[in-house]
Amino acid sequence: MLQFGMPTLVENRTLEDNVALCRELGLRFIELNMNFPEYQVPGLERTDFLLRTAEAAGIYYTIHLDERMDIADFNPLVSEAYLETVRRSVEAAKKLLCLRDRFGGDARPLTLNMHMNHGIFITLPDRKVQMYDRDFDTYMKSFAVFRSRCEEWIGDSDLMIAVENTDGFRDFEIRAINSLLESPKFGLTWDIGHSKAVREKDVPFIRNHEEHLIHFHIHDGTETPPRNHLALGDGEIDLEERLTLAEKRNARCVLETKTVAALRQSVNWLKENGKIL
Repeated sequence: MLQFGMPTLVENRTLEDNVALCRELGLRFIELNMNFPEYQVPGLERTDFLLRTAEAAGIYYTIHLDERMDIADFNPLVSEAYLETVRRSVEAAKKLLCLRDRFGGDARPLTLNMHMNHGIFITLPDRKVQMYDRDFDTYMKSFAVFRSRCEEWIGDSDLMIAVENTDGFRDFEIRAINSLLESPKFGLTWDIGHSKAVREKDVPFIRNHEEHLIHFHIHDGTETPPRNHLALGDGEIDLEERLTLAEKRNARCVLETKTVAALRQSVNWLKENGKIL
């Protein structure tokens, strides 16, 4: 049976607000978003508070790493800061694993979700040059370090880092992701709304790597105009097909709408379509 969770919602100012909504809607987990000030590393390291609050509601957490995270930044002061952020986030996740064990009811690894940062580009008269493409060897060395360190930090803990699609993977990013997927500590997140809004340009890559899918961000979307993060039923996505694949992959599903109202509508859609009790 699929497990559904919710994202951190901007309307909810506190963890307690998010937890109360999660429990009310009968969802299983919350994806703590490190783009919010309250869920930066010091917030994640308040594990006693996080554990106590979740245990009272019978839920657990996944983690969404800062979407600006750029472990390949050419400035080593910046890249090392992001690497240290990942290290400390992994350590916090290890302490939260007991919630998954208690309330997850299955053996799915606990996930830390990450975006690929495109880096900067230089605009020439006739084209744009992506600096990570120009200095590809340096870029790939950074990802080799990242993969190795994550393997070390995670160790034998039941954690995985899932790479999410956003507005279309660049060619150099695909090569970096392929290198990450050589490690058992990395998998893929399919954000079905993001892919719809960019005319499914990432679908061939995702379909060719279905065996690595461990996490889904579920929300509706449209191609024209490009929109995503819609409530389920408000867009053009074949939700049945996507959810069937998620179930086949035994993947967790975050109902990644951005408002409380859209989240409620999405839960109702799942109930009406027999996807959630």
